[in-house]
Amino acid sequence: MNSDQIDSDRLAFVIDERLRTVIDPELGENIVDLGLIYGIVVSPAGAVRVTMTTTTKGCPATSFLTEAVEACVRGVEGVSCVEIDLTYEPPWSPDLMASAAAMRF
Repeated sequence: MNSDQIDSDRLAFVIDERLRTVIDPELGENIVDLGLIYGIVVSPAGAVRVTMTTTTKGCPATSFLTEAVEACVRGVEGVSCVEIDLTYEPPWSPDLMASAAAMRF
């Protein structure tokens, strides 16, 4: 790895941890434990693509959540740029929630 490259796996882990600070305003739970984050891909140059969903199509918090995710990821050292890929495939369901979050609902 040259000096311009970063450890993609480590950076993806740090991003995942930071995303736990983003709280869904309707459910009051972090978006990682809710299962809204489908994937984090980091290039060796620090470009990040976050694939995520919302609990429903047309969710009133969609703009808030995508903007919060982008701001959160941009704030992580080593990130050069951020792309948010909003998808509804597969559709979100409560089965995607972490067990600790599911127990609170």
